[in-house]
Amino acid sequence: MSDLRLYDSLLRFPLFQGLSRTELLQLAGQTKFGFQKLSAGKPVVHEGDTCNQFLFLVSGSLSVSTISDDRRYTVVEQLSAPWLLQPESLFGAHPHYSSSVVTLAESHFITLTKDEVMRVFDDFLIIRLNLLNMLATQAQRRGRWPWRKAPANLRQRIVRFFLDHSLYPAGAKEFRILMNQLAQEVGDSRLDVSHVLNAMQTEGLLHLRRGIIEIPSLERLLM
Repeated sequence: MSDLRLYDSLLRFPLFQGLSRTELLQLAGQTKFGFQKLSAGKPVVHEGDTCNQFLFLVSGSLSVSTISDDRRYTVVEQLSAPWLLQPESLFGAHPHYSSSVVTLAESHFITLTKDEVMRVFDDFLIIRLNLLNMLATQAQRRGRWPWRKAPANLRQRIVRFFLDHSLYPAGAKEFRILMNQLAQEVGDSRLDVSHVLNAMQTEGLLHLRRGIIEIPSLERLLM
């Protein structure tokens, strides 16, 4: 990939916002970026893998699966480029991926090893600040979650469950969860949960299959 093409690709990611063209060309020229192409249906990372690099999705789309701690339900999301895979997993007490990722279409990645990330941080203050802002914003949002207004009814509790278990608050989601388990998660009866979900299906907001709730557009549930 030429420096100019790399420059255009990097500019799409918040991590590199604020760099001048000269700085970005300098970054592209002196940094050891890796490049990876995967066809559809190929694994990218598995839950529990050690995170030792940044993975920048520059084209294509991904299926991201996250499993609950008790292994009773799974959330599958579709994410498209540009996307940086779990940058928070590169550091901290548990530097491992919390989700499994598979390509949905041919996908291209730019990679940056942890050693190169540290060197880039030394050379470019704005990149350090951008990552700090990204992680701080994520922490602040999560920190406010316990203080949000409580849902007023069962429907709102179900929507809150969907939202809280999504990496990105929009797009297609698939919740692989039994009705009894969802009822337990939202603190209500299976029958009442079933009534609410069927009403939402009638409204075209989701589709129900045995043990699976398909949500074509999460943002529509939040409107």
